[in-house]
Order: sequence, then C-alpha cells, then structure tokens
Amino acid sequence: MRLSTLIPFLALALVSAAAALTTDQLLTISPNSLSCANAPAAGECATAADAVPIINDVFTSYLIYSPGEQAALLSLMAFETGDFKYNRNHFPGVAGQGTRNMQSPSFNKQYASSIPEIKDRVNNNVSATLDLLLSRAHWDFGSAAWFLTTQCSEEVRLGLLQGSQAGWEAYISGCVNTTVTEERRAYWKRAVDVLF
Repeated sequence: MRLSTLIPFLALALVSAAAALTTDQLLTISPNSLSCANAPAAGECATAADAVPIINDVFTSYLIYSPGEQAALLSLMAFETGDFKYNRNHFPGVAGQGTRNMQSPSFNKQYASSIPEIKDRVNNNVSATLDLLLSRAHWDFGSAAWFLTTQCSEEVRLGLLQGSQAGWEAYISGCVNTTVTEERRAYWKRAVDVLF
C-alpha cells in the first residue's frame, strides 16, 4: 500500500479506542445471532456475545478502524454464515470452504500460510487447512479482515471509507467477486446504520 493511501487508514487507527463493536450493535446487524439454541451445525455457531470480543481483536490486529470497512466485513460475515451459525460450507458443500466469510479453499491456503503458528502445516489437503484455521477463533473470524487487507485494491478500500453503497458494491462485486443482492444489502444497511 502506498504511503499516500495508508495515511487515512493510520489516521483512523488513532481513534480506534472509541470505536469498539458492542454486542447490541452486532445483534442489530445480525439479528439471529442472539442464541445458538437449535443451531443447525454442531460446534459451528457463535452468538453475538461470543463473536464481539474476537471481532474487536481482529479489527485491531488488521487495523480495520473505519466504520465503512467494519460495516462491509460485518455484513459479509453475518450474511455468509447465516448469522454466525456456520463456519464451513454446507450448501452445496464445497470441501475446504469456510471460516466466517466462507472463504474459498485457495484463499484459505494463502491465509493459513500467512499465519506463523500454522504456516508450516499447510499443504494441499483443503479440509485439513480449513481445520487449522477453525482451530482458533481469531483465525476463523480473521479471514474477512485478512482478505480485505491483502486481496482488495487500494481503490476498493478507499471506497469503503465513506460508507457509500457504491463503495460497498465495488467491494462485493470487484473484490469478493460475488453478486450484490437485496439480502446482502440488508445486512450492509443495518451495519452502516449502526456504525455511522
């Protein structure tokens, strides 16, 4: 990242202490994350109360302090995991796809290779790589922030800073490479309303 582009992100880091996500905020974004009662996939569900301290730690680790970037990541994670009920792809059931942003196996391999504690254990077994990432909550929840900070362009990140729909749509279609839908947009709108 060029220094001229890095300056807005660093400036936001200076005000990070006042911007911690709360459980109530996450429940507004992800209304079905209150409880794991009757969760459809054993051992995969996280409540908003479980997720918030981990997400705040991840945002600090990856210097994600702008409300626009946080809204994009929170909405992506909540949507992709059915309100944090899943961390593995069950529909249609792609082996090795998962984490809290339902990252593809190839990106999971890159992500796991970037983590010093597990990089030496990463191989071509996509299910084993996913298991490594799911073995620690910080890594499970950290995938979306890792993806944003390593795979998205400077332009996409700058577009998210304003919290505009155009910036978010560029992130979804131009970086995440998926389709903008009304259901996705509903999560994002709730996140923007809560964080801005």
